[in-house]
Amino acid sequence: MTINTEVRNFDSLPDAAGVRVQTVAALCSCSISTVWSRSKRGELPKPRTIGGHALWNVGELRTVLLGEPA
Repeated sequence: MTINTEVRNFDSLPDAAGVRVQTVAALCSCSISTVWSRSKRGELPKPRTIGGHALWNVGELRTVLLGEPA
């Protein structure tokens, strides 16, 4: 899935899905380095490494982006 497709379809992705750092940056309207910084500070969830790639869990991102309680 391309970054644009991931962003466009974010609402329909299952909570268990994972998205790449470029998608998180687009959703947060920030740079990739800012995503990494926010993850390190705990403002964004920490990514999981799957197959050598860092992926952010969609359900965890929704919780943070929508300000919902965990």
